[in-house]
Amino acid sequence: MSARGPVRRPTENAALRAVSRSERHLPPVPALMAALLDANQRRDREGVCLAAHRVVRASGEVVGE
Repeated sequence: MSARGPVRRPTENAALRAVSRSERHLPPVPALMAALLDANQRRDREGVCLAAHRVVRASGEVVGE
């Protein structure tokens, strides 16, 4: 690991911003849970985080109510 930290990818950041503004149709929760388990088995921390967030979004629950 370098002392400077991770390399910034502006196109990746722009893509993530665009996706966050668009309406998404997420897969069903069981498919997302399978992706979460797969990412966990592969020790893919970013994949685990993304899958977990998508499971919460797909559940349709409103946090805090």
